[in-house]
Parts: sequence; structure tokens; C-alpha cells
Amino acid sequence: MDKAKYSFVIPIFNEEKVLHKLFERLEDTLGKLDGSAEIISVDDGSSDNSYELLQQQFQKDSRFKVLKFSRNFGHQNAVTAGLDQADGEAVIIMDADLQDPPEVVFDLIKQWQAGFDVVHAVRQSRQGETWFKLATANLFYRFLEKITETKIVRNAGDFRLMDRKVVEAFRQLREQHRFLRGLSCWVGFKQGCVLYERHARFAGETKYPLRKMLKLAVNAITSFSDWPLRLSFLVGSVISVLSMLAIMGIITAKLFTDFFIPGWTSVVVILTFFNGIIMMMLGLMGVYIGKIFQEIKGRPLYIVETKHGL
Repeated sequence: MDKAKYSFVIPIFNEEKVLHKLFERLEDTLGKLDGSAEIISVDDGSSDNSYELLQQQFQKDSRFKVLKFSRNFGHQNAVTAGLDQADGEAVIIMDADLQDPPEVVFDLIKQWQAGFDVVHAVRQSRQGETWFKLATANLFYRFLEKITETKIVRNAGDFRLMDRKVVEAFRQLREQHRFLRGLSCWVGFKQGCVLYERHARFAGETKYPLRKMLKLAVNAITSFSDWPLRLSFLVGSVISVLSMLAIMGIITAKLFTDFFIPGWTSVVVILTFFNGIIMMMLGLMGVYIGKIFQEIKGRPLYIVETKHGL
């Protein structure tokens, strides 16, 4: 079989309510492309009928290929598995919930044909999302921009196009804790952007609740910056200096004045505060050490149970 010109990588996790509409819009999109295409759907351990629907679509149209994990390995690993299998000259990553409109692909391709190796789809507006999520996302990207040396595109998710040579470079990155939005910028090459209107989810529930968003944020910060460790050293140094000054002041007051503060409440408060700072710093170091522990075990990023068309 000839290699496809375009490869679509779509992670799937419990998306049975949206798959029929996704297939319909993808078929329409494929029919308008200027070359052959393949769809690689990665079932990330779905517990609904998503895998069965993916199988049916493959039997109907062999361009819709399927990769099934043995269990849930996470969105970022599902995308990685799709990239590992993709053969296209240009590889397009998009989610299944239709918040990323397949029609935007044509704008991505225009930028790729203009010479850009990585084309990020930047969300000009985000429909169906709460003010809290929008505000925290904006603050997070601004903060990440300040503390990391890698210039990460603000307001871009995982919806993007990557040239073949970028995908080959990407395949060399096998770290366990993956933040693909950062890695796609870290690899370098010529980067471009396309603005688009992000739609509300077509059906089903979000796969990134607050807990997973926080986990992704912590992973992004600790994967691309050691700033938290340097900050903890700075805070510890400042507290040590202040403590030494306080001790010198107390000794001076004791030796040369009659000033004395009775009671132990202030001592307990101060000790509690500093112990809290110490525990926080130890916990921060524990996050980095935990990531080292995960990396040195050398486990695979995912395990494939079945393949169709790959």
C-alpha cells in the first residue's frame, strides 16, 4: 500500500456519542484533500462501545485505522502511539469531540505548504467553557511562558500539523511524563500558527476535569523548568537570613535590655509556619524525584492490544 500524504491522529476515550458525527465530517474532509489520507484512531482503554464503532468504520472504510490499548494510558500517550504509527508526509493531531473542527485542517495545510514544519491551531475563542477554565488557562500559559526557556505557543492545545521530519524527531522523545504542547515547540523547526474558533463539545463529557487539568499543569511546569526548585532554594535562603537576624535581635535584647515577650504562642506559630515551608519544599523535591523514579524504570509508554489496518 502506498504511503498516505496525510495522517490524522485521533485519541479516543469513551466517545461513542460523537463518533458517528466525527466519521461523517472526516469523510467529507478527506474527500476535499489534495492527496491520500489515513485516520489513526487510538482507543485509550474505552469502557463504552467506542472500540466496536471504530472497528465497524474500519470495515466500511480501510482508511480509518484502529489501535487499541490494553488499558487506559492517558491522552498524551495515545497521541504518541498514533504518531509512532503515522506514515503521512504531514501528520495532523486532533481530538474526537469536534471542538477542533476538521475543516480547520485546510488552513493548517496551507501553512505547511507555505513552508512551516509545525503549524499550531490557536484558539481565538473557546465556546462552551466556563470563565474559571478560561481564566486559569490564561494564567497558566502566562506563568509557563515566564519560567521556561522553551517558547510554548499560548492558547494552543494539541490540535496541530507536523511535518514528517518533525514526527521523526518527536519519536526520539520517550519521556514518561509527556506534555506534547511543549515538546512540539521544544523540537524546534519552523513554527507557524492558525487562528480558529473552538466549538463547544458536540456530545459527551469532557475528558479533562479540574483534577486532570491540574495534573497536566504540574507536569508541564516540572517537565520544562527547574524554576520551582530554584525558588524553594531562594525562599529557604531568605528565611534562614531572617531567622539569623531574629536570633541576633533576641540575644541582644536579652543581654542589654529588659525587653521580654512572655508566653509561647508566638513561638508555636513561628515554628508551625517554618515547618510548613520545609514540608512544602520537601514535597516539591519529591515531585521531581518521583519523575526520576518513573523514568529510570524504563517502562513502555503504552501497550497495544490489537491493531486494524496498521
